[in-house]
Amino acid sequence: MRVLLALTYYRPHVSGLTIYVERLANVLAERGHDVTVLASRHDRTLPRRTAHDGVRVVRVPVAFRVSKGVVMPTYGIEALRQVRRHDVVSIHLPQFEGWVLGLCGKALRRPTVLTYHCDLRLPNGALNVVAERIVVASNSAAAALADRIVAYTQDYADHTPLLRRHADRVVIVPPPVVMPRPAAAEVESFRHRHGLDGSGPLVGLATRFAAEKGIDVLLEAVTLLTASHPQLTVVFAGGEDIIGEEAYRRRLAPAIDALGARWRALGVLDPVHEMPAFFGAIDCLVVPSVNSTESFGLVQAEAMLCGTPVVASDLPGVRQPVRMTGMGEIVPVRDAPALAAAVLRVLDEPARYRRDPDEVASHFDLARTADGYETLFRELAAAG
Repeated sequence: MRVLLALTYYRPHVSGLTIYVERLANVLAERGHDVTVLASRHDRTLPRRTAHDGVRVVRVPVAFRVSKGVVMPTYGIEALRQVRRHDVVSIHLPQFEGWVLGLCGKALRRPTVLTYHCDLRLPNGALNVVAERIVVASNSAAAALADRIVAYTQDYADHTPLLRRHADRVVIVPPPVVMPRPAAAEVESFRHRHGLDGSGPLVGLATRFAAEKGIDVLLEAVTLLTASHPQLTVVFAGGEDIIGEEAYRRRLAPAIDALGARWRALGVLDPVHEMPAFFGAIDCLVVPSVNSTESFGLVQAEAMLCGTPVVASDLPGVRQPVRMTGMGEIVPVRDAPALAAAVLRVLDEPARYRRDPDEVASHFDLARTADGYETLFRELAAAG
């Protein structure tokens, strides 16, 4: 089957959404499908067309940016061309162009599956308010045009207005999780390489540096945590120069600087060769997200597969990995004292949160994701 996957940002941009689509594209290609990814050429140094591991990538030129979004005047032409040559269209929201793909799918009678990854929340500002409303309207139009809508969890689907409006077409497909458990030697080498040998407890944060990720809440909690664990270190793995988040980064800079060596920023780590050791090295992963732009948090499942417990915000979808496995704590949103208390429980009673690796792996399986999409594609193609 010829499958078109469409999203705004793709590799080398790093986010949960890009990782999701990359994993889905690769596993579908491995299963013999002809896979193309349609995305923006968000960086002008990127080639217009590439192919890797059996997946073609087509990037549309960007004329200019609006906040975190991009404007691509020729997108409609390329979308029509790509939809015509594929058997099924898989649209990944949020993205402004989703309605264009949905319209092309309807016009060319191609089955269209929309995956709703999360809501969109842009930083404060008059322009961002307008941009956010436009994207929300576009997402709604794309959902109305889609044959099926994929959500990660029923929990998120039940609490999200767009998904509730189209509940009759929502299908739950678990997200693609891939994370091998690291060997002890790999973890030891990682700690040594990053100067973490002999340090106190390591609290991990694996995300983009963005306001919706609740990094400010964690920083407030750290001041409480260090009263009990003075040598505690926050190990941050992720991009810091995020488009549209410059003001947030500047606002938190003094608090981060005040932590000195207690804050270690490692940058973006290789997902295959470094992230397993990162998860194995830390004592606890924190996911302090503050709103519905987070719908699950793939990093939670990845950490759990490496044997590391998690403290996560009590948000629809985000609370599900801890509920499924028991490997961690769930805390109220934006509650730094509760976050600190939960992290302390995890650090002080690690045995309480350990689970059998095979049991954890049974909840998170890439094959289940691929099976879910293949079933949808085939059913829609057969219904024709």
